[in-house]
Amino acid sequence: MRCEMRTLDDIRALGGNDAADERRFATAARMSEVNLALYRTFAQPIVRALVSAPLAETLHQMHPLRLQYQIFSNANPFMAPIASLAEDVRKNRRPVAPDNPFIAMQENISEQIVTALDGWRDFIETVAERTFLTVYGSPVLQAAAGIDPADTRPLRKPAKNRLYQELVQKRIAELKSHIPLGGLREAVVRALIYVGLGRGSVDERGFESLRRLRSRYGDMPLSEFKRLVREQFAMLLIDQQAALAALPSLLPPDAQTRSEAFNVVRQVMAACGEISAEDEKRLSEIGRLFGIGEEGATIAFPRSLRELAAKAS
Repeated sequence: MRCEMRTLDDIRALGGNDAADERRFATAARMSEVNLALYRTFAQPIVRALVSAPLAETLHQMHPLRLQYQIFSNANPFMAPIASLAEDVRKNRRPVAPDNPFIAMQENISEQIVTALDGWRDFIETVAERTFLTVYGSPVLQAAAGIDPADTRPLRKPAKNRLYQELVQKRIAELKSHIPLGGLREAVVRALIYVGLGRGSVDERGFESLRRLRSRYGDMPLSEFKRLVREQFAMLLIDQQAALAALPSLLPPDAQTRSEAFNVVRQVMAACGEISAEDEKRLSEIGRLFGIGEEGATIAFPRSLRELAAKAS
């Protein structure tokens, strides 16, 4: 798996919709508005009268896509023995020989599953596309929705929502005010994201490195770690220069802790693949901001970032 950085220009290079496509999407939008108005007028009052808040919350929690995670989580007391069994499996795990027949069988079955899923995906997408083109491309439906089927002029673009723009600017101002705030955790994550941005892509090794980095924060819930990464990424996008300039203020004064923190950044980047010249350039910049030289990268890798945080405090 590999993710590569893209911009809106890459989408524009694929080509825009023609007039027929614009009419189809306009018809779909108009029909969606009509259906929503009908629902709010006739169905919503009945649903609100029949469904209480506790019942709605119960239905919400019982949704199959949500329930399947709850059943196999720690919230289910019957899953408690699985944790100890999994630990026993980890301790007694032994690699099998490459010529083991079950390995070949596993690979064969896996390839068949992938082929079947790819075929099902292609079939569903083809059916959905043809259904959309047929239904919303119908001149009768377009005329009923108030869209001229023969009109070739560009349709009017939706106006920008002023409230949305105000909320975006408010959020940007809030993130800018948080740039100088934080500590060692924020500094290490921000430095990692900055160095990683130079690659323009990330693969499964990068995600695995982030998973390991998060595991070093034993006291940090996953939701909080995700929020931390999102905010640090947004700060770098909004004002990269200010975000980098604030790094020294986030770090403790202890030189040993700073060097070990920098070594964490280098170790994670090395786990994501070969370090390129651009990576080295960005790592050198991070090293300068961390207040260390090249010798800082030779310090032994710390057991945990929580240990670094303890030293810093």
